[in-house]
Amino acid sequence: MTGLLATGTDSLTQHDIARGATWADKLREANRNGSREKSRQWHFVNVEISHPDLNGACFGHRPIPTGTVASNGPAQDCVVDKIEQFTAELASPATDPEEPIVALRFLLHFVGDLHQPLHASDDNDRGGNDNRVSAPGLGAGNLHHFWDTESVDQPGADARSIAANLIGHMSKAQQQDWSQGLPADWAQESFQIARDDAYGRLPQSNAHRVYVLADDYLSMAIQDVALQLSKVGVRLTFILNNALRSSR
Repeated sequence: MTGLLATGTDSLTQHDIARGATWADKLREANRNGSREKSRQWHFVNVEISHPDLNGACFGHRPIPTGTVASNGPAQDCVVDKIEQFTAELASPATDPEEPIVALRFLLHFVGDLHQPLHASDDNDRGGNDNRVSAPGLGAGNLHHFWDTESVDQPGADARSIAANLIGHMSKAQQQDWSQGLPADWAQESFQIARDDAYGRLPQSNAHRVYVLADDYLSMAIQDVALQLSKVGVRLTFILNNALRSSR
């Protein structure tokens, strides 16, 4: 995998796993050849809290046109389908020679996106972006940003220390269990966390329409995020090992 990334000539990120995992966001922000609108919806699946419908949120799981690589697929698509499409490309020896590295970069990012609860849910608030939140020690922001960034950074350690701690608390049984299922199943897990915790345990907003998050909410979020990060590591490894093994 690192060898495949090293063959890239794209300058958006450096060619290692950590930086490569941010490539999909960098591509969207750079807006190369309309990449912002083209790939914007690929990062999430807006399953509505009040009327959950994964198939509808994925636009009916329409296949990409025959002869089209996944990176040129239609803008109306969801993260569940894009993971399936890019995994299939990475596993196929017949994939266009320039596509596997693109597929790998998208997968490094999208498997993580799928496990962020507010990338798999919506409550008519743009995935939490319209809900302002605050808490002691946190900068002003919105609910989506809190679950995207603040809850990950709360332990205060660097990325390597966080990863080592998560790996150290992961059992063999958990690894085997988390390696099961499909992206659609993982989306349902993320949705349930969003429904029950991210939204379900929000306090009432104050007079300024700000949700002031108490310590119990912060603790819950940190635990949920730690679990999701652990699952991401196992599932990304599972997907990439199987795909790259098949492509040889």
